[in-house]
Amino acid sequence: MADRASEAYTPLDVAIPPVPSKEIFSDLQWTTLLSIADTIIPAVRSPAAPASSSTKVIPQSQLNAAISALATTIHDPDAVALATRYLEEYPSANPAFREGIQRLFGSYVHEEGRNGMSFILNALNSKAGALILTGSVTPFQDQPFEFREKVLRDWETSRLKPLRATYRALTGMVKRAWTTFSPTLCPVLGFPRVPVHGKPADNFKYEFLQIPPGAQPEIIETDVVVVGSGCGGSVAAKNLAEAGHKVLVVEKSYHHSTRHFPMAFNEGFVSMFEAAAAVGTDDGSMGIFAGSVWGGGGTVNWSASLQTQGYVRQEWANLGLPFFTSLEFQKSLDRVCERMGVSSEHTQHNTSNRVLLEGARKLGYAASPVPQNTGGATHYCGHCTLGCRSAEKKGPTETFLVDAANAGATFVEGFRVDKVLYTETKGGRVASGVEGIWTSRDAHLGLSGVGATKRKVIIKAKKVVVSCGSLQSPLLLLRSGIKNPQVGRNLRLHPVVIGGAVFDEEIRPWEGGALTAVVNEFEDQDGHGHGVKIECLTMIPPAFLPAFPWRDGLDYKLWAAKLPRMTGFITLTKDKGSGRVYPDPVDGRCRVDYTVSAVDRKHIIESLVASVKIAYISGAKEFHTSCREMPPFIRPAEAADPEAAEGTNNAALQAWIAELRRKTLDPERTLFASAHQMGSCRMGPSSRSSVVDPNCQVWGTRGLYVVDASVFPSASGVNPMVTNMAIADWASQNIAKSMDMRASRSDESLMARL
Repeated sequence: MADRASEAYTPLDVAIPPVPSKEIFSDLQWTTLLSIADTIIPAVRSPAAPASSSTKVIPQSQLNAAISALATTIHDPDAVALATRYLEEYPSANPAFREGIQRLFGSYVHEEGRNGMSFILNALNSKAGALILTGSVTPFQDQPFEFREKVLRDWETSRLKPLRATYRALTGMVKRAWTTFSPTLCPVLGFPRVPVHGKPADNFKYEFLQIPPGAQPEIIETDVVVVGSGCGGSVAAKNLAEAGHKVLVVEKSYHHSTRHFPMAFNEGFVSMFEAAAAVGTDDGSMGIFAGSVWGGGGTVNWSASLQTQGYVRQEWANLGLPFFTSLEFQKSLDRVCERMGVSSEHTQHNTSNRVLLEGARKLGYAASPVPQNTGGATHYCGHCTLGCRSAEKKGPTETFLVDAANAGATFVEGFRVDKVLYTETKGGRVASGVEGIWTSRDAHLGLSGVGATKRKVIIKAKKVVVSCGSLQSPLLLLRSGIKNPQVGRNLRLHPVVIGGAVFDEEIRPWEGGALTAVVNEFEDQDGHGHGVKIECLTMIPPAFLPAFPWRDGLDYKLWAAKLPRMTGFITLTKDKGSGRVYPDPVDGRCRVDYTVSAVDRKHIIESLVASVKIAYISGAKEFHTSCREMPPFIRPAEAADPEAAEGTNNAALQAWIAELRRKTLDPERTLFASAHQMGSCRMGPSSRSSVVDPNCQVWGTRGLYVVDASVFPSASGVNPMVTNMAIADWASQNIAKSMDMRASRSDESLMARL
């Protein structure tokens, strides 16, 4: 039953930076871009409606059928009117849509991407360019709707690679913006603004150091500066503060209380994710989700708390890192899990995760519950990727950062570290602190403009712990002059392809824990630990729906409206292939060079085969993937009974599987996603193959450590939070011991002189 207390709860509004005022596109370019958007998500009307360039006209009978089908699933007193408004909605009529695109290109897209989009928009408005791109000299927006829709579909399989890339970029951007800003989508779905289960609760009251205005740099002294407040940094801060050292944690993003959670879609993306969740690989094949908020990824993840598996620990030990097969590492794993109350004993699986477990059982696949970091209590909420309002998810903000605060640690939000500072000694280079720019909350959010502060800050420290995550830690090292060619390389991303199963009955997949079960059957497909785990995922509409192919506007709207009857699956791949992180040559922001390898794509195909079988044996009527090469599987009417004796031997299903196995998951026609980034500052026994030594200290620089998932020697193969924290637990305890030993030697030297 829903907790009725939820009905009275409204999260506090979250102020976000204003939309950039700088002109990104000219008026004509905007006209063209919005015309494209209206072609992708058009108003759907009958021939009797007034003519409009934003309208996809369909026969009255087809429109009546679409409205009727939608209305039967809508929980609204006037379902027909709502269904009609939903079909008639189009992006250019929604000012928030344009603002979202302006923010995207003004704040998060690198210059190369902006220039590329401008080039395409200009070409569509020139006779020569329009002829090449559309086959007609008439500007795109002046063409009839049917022509524009056909042009977009033709781009998807064009012989010209730039057009294929343009198709991916435009359809992906428009789907994401529409699902974020649509005024009718959530009412049609019945998706609630706040979870219907659980109760809001206040979290720990953090205090943050405020820097006064000044023309000269502010100088702060501490024993240890920890750069980043996520899973690695929070554990390090706790251990070092509890060891009696003066600890300062700096975070480039900002803190938000549980009273702001869960955030609205746009607020959450902008305030809680790296680059507003718009980070992508250079080839455009993968979207990358990385936390950027107080508590880092631990604030936006889905509670999965899996320990590092034995075969991965052995793999890492074989690389010259015996610690990973030691009892000491196991103790660190257990210690961090105990602090977060990790358990699967109190898990209440939602429908999606029950489908995964029961389908796997019927097929004989190895599967198990996924332990949750929920303090040993039941936590039935699927909104936590936008912040946990109940404080039941025991991530860094509810555990390790609280411990650090209670042990005397100091915190700074809004501080972007530009570089690590060094002292050159006879014994070599020694880290001596960090330097960067602090931006007050008002300056960042643009709330007052009066008294808002941006100031250069120098933090002098005996030890520097870099915990910025696998996207940002290597960039900080590079900005700091670390020359090791391994910095930024060996990046692993746990690439996933997303599957969506549609059932007859309403599921409301956003209710309950997003990821509480896992199928392990396919985790070792090459005999060397490379393979795929099948899990469920968040079903927040703009995090799930945009992954799936666009074929035409009506098809996509009808597909999106099926979300209440869906379950989602991800193929979590322990990738054998790798990529790199590097700074954009113009503005230095994070760029990711990564393409899913052929070997990993082959492994994913087998996990998709298993996923469609799980969906089928559970009674699903449709199965869709984020691969445009594959049409969805539609269950034949004669196979409606999920209890039929033939099971997954059904001929239609087997034919679809055979077709899937003939595919390659072409990166140009498949949208992959990553919520796990690892390995870009990997640990190893030698500077020739790694960035940090077995103690997480950067090779060649004493006192500089990297403590986050970037030090993983390879992909963890499981959701990386617990592995990350365990490494941080062990490394930070060693740092504390080294500082104690140094202090002891200093005291002995002083006594000897006396």
